[in-house]
Amino acid sequence: MNKITVVGSINLDTTIRTEQFPKPGETIHSKEIFTNGGGKGANQAIAAARSGAQVDFIGAVGNDDGGKMLVDLLKQDGINTSGIDHLDSVRTGSAYVTVDDSGENSIVIYGGANQQISTEHILENQKEISSSDYVIAQLETNLTSIERSFEIAQKGAAFTIFNPAPAPEMLPEKIIQMTDILVPNEIELETIVGVKITSEDDLVKAAKTIHELGVKVLVVTLGSKGSFYSIAEKKTGFVSAFEVNAVDTTAAGDTFIGALASKLTHDLENIEEAISYASKAASLTVQRYGAQPAIPYETELAVEI
Repeated sequence: MNKITVVGSINLDTTIRTEQFPKPGETIHSKEIFTNGGGKGANQAIAAARSGAQVDFIGAVGNDDGGKMLVDLLKQDGINTSGIDHLDSVRTGSAYVTVDDSGENSIVIYGGANQQISTEHILENQKEISSSDYVIAQLETNLTSIERSFEIAQKGAAFTIFNPAPAPEMLPEKIIQMTDILVPNEIELETIVGVKITSEDDLVKAAKTIHELGVKVLVVTLGSKGSFYSIAEKKTGFVSAFEVNAVDTTAAGDTFIGALASKLTHDLENIEEAISYASKAASLTVQRYGAQPAIPYETELAVEI
């Protein structure tokens, strides 16, 4: 069983289903509206826990009803929430998700408490970080919390997994240099390397650039085209995606990352099997609406690891 610490965001998601996205200045009717747990960090933590990992979560919520509800949802999946700070001065983070009939989404995020994770709070939870197999972070929290967490992880035996999402305009090189495993999608990879990715050759060249920055492993999610991976000075490869009818792509990438971390061994010998498992998990997520309610359990995945 992998021990995973997620340093990340917790959001209260409001999902609005529409036939199509509204044009600027246009008013349209929704087909359905519902609220559920979300936030890239929380989604990744739940995905890992539902695939059998032992998970600790470090983050922050407001001292409000939404924050209490979201923490309770994490607890229901057996996640240790003692590392979540409850702040009086700011609201719990929230996201407003519009999903059209093709399954695509557009998301507006209010960071709230997610942007107020202090250095002191990270240090208070350094035992959980340093004793982990993997420490996962994304870009929905303040950069200082990521940097300090990765510094602690590197002093211990933990591998760092970084999901550069939402795609940044500029990413501090220090975070990349402390990243063991980078998991972007195509757009995020293009943003980091500054080059358009249109072919396998482009992926290989981008991987070389990423490895030169100090990243040991690159895993690029390519949607229906599957995943590309590269281990520095060892090998590269593709893992096929599972063909499904997607109704909502929200949390697909988060499911992939959490599921991957739950199965990947430190020697990376099972990387293709772990990616295949993660792809299967994500393929189930996109067939359901919402973020956390859509994330599957290990018992639903008929893929051997």
